[in-house]
Amino acid sequence: MERKIYHQLLSWKNAKDRKPLILQGARQVGKTYIVNLFGGKEYANVAYCNFEREKGLADFFSDLIPQNIIKKISFYKRKEILPEHTLIIFDEIQACPKALTSLKYFCEEANQYHVIAMGSLLGVSVYREQYSFPVGKVQFMNLYPMDFEEFLMATNNQFLIDEIKESYASNKPLALPFHEQALELYKEYLYVGGMPMVVEEYLKNKNYELIKISQQSILDAYFDDMGKYNKSSEIPKTKRVYKNISTQLAKENKKFKYALIKSGGRASEFEDAIQWLCLAGIANQLYKLEQIKIPLNAYKSLTDFKFYMNDVGLCSASQNLLIDDIVYENSDYFDFKGGLTENYVNNQMIVNGLKCYYWTSGNQAEIDFITRIGKDIIPIEVKSSDNTRSRSLSIYMEKYKPTYAIRISTKNFGFEKNIKSIPLYATFCIK
Repeated sequence: MERKIYHQLLSWKNAKDRKPLILQGARQVGKTYIVNLFGGKEYANVAYCNFEREKGLADFFSDLIPQNIIKKISFYKRKEILPEHTLIIFDEIQACPKALTSLKYFCEEANQYHVIAMGSLLGVSVYREQYSFPVGKVQFMNLYPMDFEEFLMATNNQFLIDEIKESYASNKPLALPFHEQALELYKEYLYVGGMPMVVEEYLKNKNYELIKISQQSILDAYFDDMGKYNKSSEIPKTKRVYKNISTQLAKENKKFKYALIKSGGRASEFEDAIQWLCLAGIANQLYKLEQIKIPLNAYKSLTDFKFYMNDVGLCSASQNLLIDDIVYENSDYFDFKGGLTENYVNNQMIVNGLKCYYWTSGNQAEIDFITRIGKDIIPIEVKSSDNTRSRSLSIYMEKYKPTYAIRISTKNFGFEKNIKSIPLYATFCIK
């Protein structure tokens, strides 16, 4: 399946000031697959090293001289490692701290070798274990679960993507048959999500029971990681917080509350668990803005946030939703529908590199997302249906007078009263 990050990898390969690359991302988002695919297509050969599976590889880093490391790997792998023409992959690099440190010397002394390092729990390891990190000597990229555009690509809907982008740019409605088709695919995506293994299962036969089994296996792997790569005292707390994320999204007030994890729960008790989940890339926080001023990050509240899962399909699976609940909008699904929709939008914003926050004005108004697009601070209101009447956006626009606002819903494209209307399936266009 095609991934948009492939083009970024090509740019890295061809850059004159190229540094070793660290590809970050949660487990099962497809890092190993896409990097090996990239290496196979763009290089003469690939030297793949997995430090979790091949424990002895750590001995090759007894000294950090790149040429010595290359010689040892070349002999062990029975492959000639050619400058500029061999891709060297260090997978699960968090299992070998010296390999992480060696990236500094590859940058300074042997930049002719192309090195990509990966690690599902690299963020956790670097922060918690205080590894010697090659600051300034590496480039970073992030790989996330497949967004809705990549889902459309995987389902052979490139023409639909082009039509959606055209309507987004022109603010003209998408032809009704395409609009309805895109909404149906969007609903499928809410259930399937973007984990490559799950999307592959979907493409094979659309067996939703097998899809759920695949999703559960990923959730189980996440829980295993919480047990293996965590302080023993934090394991039960981390698991409890993760299970609680989707549950709290069903609440009318979606601000994350410690007291809903357990009676009397406090921030001091669960902050390490929340940090672990964010560092592992399987959840992320959306902070509340106390003031609408630049820079936005300086005016966020550190105590008020919403909490979302990294994949909307896993979010659906964690609440044991059925595909019919989403497609036919089961009445019991309504309370969770809004939170699931926000989770979907939040994930897409992250993929697009938009740093977002939310805003409230007491009990009068709430804007789901605030972000900067170009020079402008733009409010984004999210509706899970075509009922777009809301006082919140009017209150915000009257108070702050933004250049324009965005409303995301099931309605077709349009632009009226300084509000750009975007269908939910076109969220990937906001950049």
